[in-house]
Amino acid sequence: MLLTYVDESYDRDHYWMVALVVAEKHLRPLHRALDSVVAKAADHYPVDRHAELHGHALVQARDDWTRMGNKGHNMVRARIGVYADAMKVIGAHDVRIIVRGLDLRPHRSNHFGPGACPSPHELVLRQLLEEICEHVQVRDELALVIADEIDGADDHRRHFRDYQQDAAGGSVSDNLLCLVDTIHFAPSKASRLLQAADLIAYLHRRLVSGQDSDPRARRANEMLWAHVAPRVAHSHCWVPEQHTCWRLGSS
Repeated sequence: MLLTYVDESYDRDHYWMVALVVAEKHLRPLHRALDSVVAKAADHYPVDRHAELHGHALVQARDDWTRMGNKGHNMVRARIGVYADAMKVIGAHDVRIIVRGLDLRPHRSNHFGPGACPSPHELVLRQLLEEICEHVQVRDELALVIADEIDGADDHRRHFRDYQQDAAGGSVSDNLLCLVDTIHFAPSKASRLLQAADLIAYLHRRLVSGQDSDPRARRANEMLWAHVAPRVAHSHCWVPEQHTCWRLGSS
C-alpha cells in the first residue's frame, strides 16, 4: 500500500497541487526524521517542539515560528536552515513527488458564468489523481489519498466517487480504481507527512512564479528544491485554450 499526501498552493496566475507518495514501510522513519528537524530547531531557537512545518509560516515567521521573526534577531537564515533540514530529510527517503498545475489566466478571459465549469481545485485534483494512479499502477500497488483539510471536503469526496465511476472523461487510470476507499482529509497540524507536502507545494509555487526578485532569495529557493528534485516523478502545468470550458477529462 502506498500513502499519498496531497496539498495545494496557488497565486493569481497558477493553481498547483502536490502529491507526496510514500510506501508504508517509510512512513514512520520519515515521520520521525521530520520530528527530529523540529526538535533540533527547538534546541537552538525559540520554537516549540511540536511546531508545524508549514512553508509560509517558516518563510514569513508566522504562527508557530513567530518568535523566530522578532526584530533584533538574525533569524531569516535560521528559518531557511530549518526548511533546508526538512527538505533534506524528505529527499533522503524513498518517496515520489507528483506535481500538477493549471494556468489560471485563460480562466479570467472566459465568460461561461458561475458554476459553468469545474473549479480550479476540482480540475487539478482530478488530473493529479489520474497521475497518481498511473504511477501506482506501474508499481502494481494500491494507494490511499490523504489531503489537507479544506472547506467543501464532502463535495470533494463525492467528486472522488464520481471520478471512479465515470469513464466519460477518458481517464488514463481505469477510473482511478487503484485508489482505495475515499479521500481522507486531515489537519496538517496533526500530520508531519501533510506538512512535508505543504513544504514542497509552497516552495514549488514560489520558484515557478518568480515572485522572489532578490537573487539571494532565488538562490536559496533553488538550493532548497535541489534536495527533493531527484524525487519528482511528474510535473506538468496545463494551459487550457481560451474560451474553452474546462472538462474533467482534459490534460
